[in-house]
Amino acid sequence: MTTPVHARPISERIDWLMELSRAHSASFCSPENHLARQRYLAEHNTQIIAMKCMDGRIHLPYVTQTPLGVIHPFRNLGGIFELGWPYLGDMLADTVQQAVSQGRRVLIIITYHYSKGAKERGCAGFDCDRNAAMSHAFQIRSQVEKLFGTGHRTVYPLVCGFESDEDALVLHGSPEHTLDLSAIPLDRLGEMASEIAALCPDMPEPVQRDLLPLVEGNLRHINEIRRFDRELNIEHREWVICLGRGFDFLHAPNVALIIGPYSPDLSHPIRQAAGIIKKNMDSGRIPDDGFLLLCSAPYQEPGTQKARAELKSAFLAEFGANVIRQAYPELATRMMTRSAILHWPERKLQVCDS
Repeated sequence: MTTPVHARPISERIDWLMELSRAHSASFCSPENHLARQRYLAEHNTQIIAMKCMDGRIHLPYVTQTPLGVIHPFRNLGGIFELGWPYLGDMLADTVQQAVSQGRRVLIIITYHYSKGAKERGCAGFDCDRNAAMSHAFQIRSQVEKLFGTGHRTVYPLVCGFESDEDALVLHGSPEHTLDLSAIPLDRLGEMASEIAALCPDMPEPVQRDLLPLVEGNLRHINEIRRFDRELNIEHREWVICLGRGFDFLHAPNVALIIGPYSPDLSHPIRQAAGIIKKNMDSGRIPDDGFLLLCSAPYQEPGTQKARAELKSAFLAEFGANVIRQAYPELATRMMTRSAILHWPERKLQVCDS
């Protein structure tokens, strides 16, 4: 019987992770997948942005059966974002502006997560308080409306709960009006277009059409996972802290805690992530022989962009390692650190020399 990845020695886990990144790049660049992705984007023109928690269980492409590279992720502790953060605000505005200049609408999915089976399996960033997490998601929605307008004709902010026991999405028209996909049988798949229209009557029809495949994919995913034992994926088993951007090769859930470089106080989510890793080790959910701090910065072109990405990644690696050493000195003795850059057009990860 093959040993699960999370139970292997740290050196083998790191080798597995690097192989996963190579396989992802090869798959992303293959003619078949390139054409399939281009076809999907041609048929579904809406730019989809997801604002979500660093929690490794929250993986929207996986739970919606969406091709990789379609959903543009922003990740932080608890899905906590303030659009006044200089770097985050600029990145979001640039992403929206680029889409609009191409004649595309934008759907911003603002997520929060919780567990219906046990409160303690909820979002650590909000002390497992579902209402607090949901309230913050609606605050982000208000900030998006302040930035891009309340008419929603071009940019539509959609609050979406993520129930992590069954990977089920809960779409919000308002805090009170929801579409809980865990409660919908698969034989109602054909009714989802009208359900979305009823829940979000102000959502432009092209955006409704492009949201529909995600909803249908999540219904199929829920139906599939109900056939299996979910304990492994419900409990935290992460053994990687990812810091930076360019981690969409990590399409295996519950492997990594992913922290985007957005908050002015990066040390807070890093400490929180290290605490989760420590709990995973202390509880025996992962081996205590080590964990990985993986830092990455993407670049588009060689030359100055690539050199700057190397400097960014090296800085993040040093900064993150120092935060963990100060907060958890004993845990830090079991820390493996890798600094990497990612060639974005090929999704190719390259580990930098120490």
